[in-house]
Amino acid sequence: MSDVIAAVSTAPQPAAIGILRLSGDGAIAAADRVFAAASGRALADTPARKMVLGALRDTHGRVLDQVLASVARGPRSYTGEDTVEFHCHGSPAVLAAGLEALFAAGARQAGPGEFTRRAFLSGRLDLSQAEAVIDLIEAETADAAANAAGQLGGAVSRRIEPVYDDLAGLCAHFHAILDYPDEDIGDLDAARCAAALDGALTRLAALRATFDRGRVLKSGLNAVLLGKPNVGKSSLLNALAGYERVIVTDVAGTTRDAVTEVLRLGGQKLRLTDTAGLRAASDRIEAMGVEKALAAADGADLALCVFDGSRPLDAEDLAVMNAAARAKRALGVLNKADLPAAVRPAELPFEAVVSVSAREGAGLEQLSEAVALLYPQEALTCDGGLLTNARQAAAVDRAGEALSAAQAALTAGVTPDAVLLDVEAALEALGEITGKTMRREITDQIFSRFCVGK
Repeated sequence: MSDVIAAVSTAPQPAAIGILRLSGDGAIAAADRVFAAASGRALADTPARKMVLGALRDTHGRVLDQVLASVARGPRSYTGEDTVEFHCHGSPAVLAAGLEALFAAGARQAGPGEFTRRAFLSGRLDLSQAEAVIDLIEAETADAAANAAGQLGGAVSRRIEPVYDDLAGLCAHFHAILDYPDEDIGDLDAARCAAALDGALTRLAALRATFDRGRVLKSGLNAVLLGKPNVGKSSLLNALAGYERVIVTDVAGTTRDAVTEVLRLGGQKLRLTDTAGLRAASDRIEAMGVEKALAAADGADLALCVFDGSRPLDAEDLAVMNAAARAKRALGVLNKADLPAAVRPAELPFEAVVSVSAREGAGLEQLSEAVALLYPQEALTCDGGLLTNARQAAAVDRAGEALSAAQAALTAGVTPDAVLLDVEAALEALGEITGKTMRREITDQIFSRFCVGK
């Protein structure tokens, strides 16, 4: 038996529609205490998934709103429990008063992600599907949404389950031999173990190989602007963003902190970070800014290295080129193309060099084309087959490491029980993806990301 939870499931701003949601044993009875159907029929007697017009009342019995109510009975509901939704006009005052009435009727406030947590605990969703719910809510592009929808439909689980089942079969066979020594159970031979381990590693490697594309699909390219002071990095960020995102002055070293803007360039979503100018710092604050700039370059997918094309290259520019090596890929950007050129593109050691004028907005299309050439848009099916979740990717990595250790142990000729210790470690890691080997701290962390009402 579960208590009744209630929450507003839509955004807190005024809108055309606002939704109140209840779930739990007694949810329908609690809803009937605050709702009067125009037909006079109780929600308890209403067919599932039928919208019913009626009045929502507050704690004083006053009519708050004319709403539509629907009932979904467990286990055939999102949470696996009896649920009710009231579709109201989207006034925050109406929703707050309606929620207060539901509390008075016996419900309690739902916690973050508690509806989806109940769906997981009731077996309606596995853990990878539950994580896909928040990814779908947070999706910033149609492709990311389509991939999350595929994962919500079980795409990740369908790739994990066959591997899990094969490995579990190995373990079960071995334990059957130990538990029933008098039975005619065939030995667990090394060839069968080796084939199973090879197959599992191959399938996990194929899944893990999708993570880089999936991460970019979900979060965008992690990009950084590098350059010495006063070359126009902040002006370029403003030009690409289309508004004054950061302060620009003629004073060198104006930018002291890292500033990030999400934008599209070359068909890609970029999380582009403007950084402090790279030079020998004149004070402690500037030194901290330079450290942040170098940290932002470490492991960045793309560095846009900006140079003042109207002045010859110097030692500080060389330091920028060296810092660019911290990123996975880099483009050279010769800014101030509206002034007489003092630098030739061939002087810069990058895959491509683009001349722009951030002040006048010239050359931005060419910069976009250069990014598109570095990161060509692939014909992605976005059916959920791309691994986008860092937690899940880490679990796949741990499973792969355990299986590699099992392979090494098998090759070394150790006893089967030692090999299967590593196989069981791989099962533990894979089970964390779907929730079969659930750990409370993991689920708490996952569902804490959800908004209240989902």
